[in-house]
Amino acid sequence: MRTEIKYLELKSGFSDNGKAWIGLVSFSKSGKTIYFDGKAFQSLNGMGISGNYFDLESGDEYWISGVKKDMTDRHKFGGGKIFVEKRILSDYLQIVGKSELPKADYELTEVETEKPIERINEIENEKAQPTEFDSDLHFKNPNELTDEEIEFVIAQLIEDEKNVQFNKARRSYKKKRLELEAELEKRAIKNVG
Repeated sequence: MRTEIKYLELKSGFSDNGKAWIGLVSFSKSGKTIYFDGKAFQSLNGMGISGNYFDLESGDEYWISGVKKDMTDRHKFGGGKIFVEKRILSDYLQIVGKSELPKADYELTEVETEKPIERINEIENEKAQPTEFDSDLHFKNPNELTDEEIEFVIAQLIEDEKNVQFNKARRSYKKKRLELEAELEKRAIKNVG
């Protein structure tokens, strides 16, 4: 498994002051999943609010990048200590050309080194389970769907609305749900008349 020293910062719920680490991450065989501290991350492919990766289990967004030699990993308006994984301290100091960590901004830490591969595989397999309906239902116009398909998508949207963290996404789910509910009402009126 390929490993690399990276900078990781929790973005969900924080602006630029989230908990941050410099640690040794591992990559899956495909390179699509990054493992660190008992967590698994995948790229948001430019779809994130403030992060470029998300935790596969919690959905929290993270910023993950290579470490900067000038030690300016945090955003210029951010703050808070950066935790450096003990086992990579000498390698990190060599990267940044220092003999010791500045104590005011950095703190040594231990992290979970066990990779949650089995747990993550289970989660990904659940996502891949085929449903009785096509996954492209969300992209069809309401008038192209059957009543059962509309009801299925509405149920999914209600669940997504409850679980989403950001208002912008919540409004988007609600708008789509209202469109579908209006389509069902229109059909019911037409069938009565």
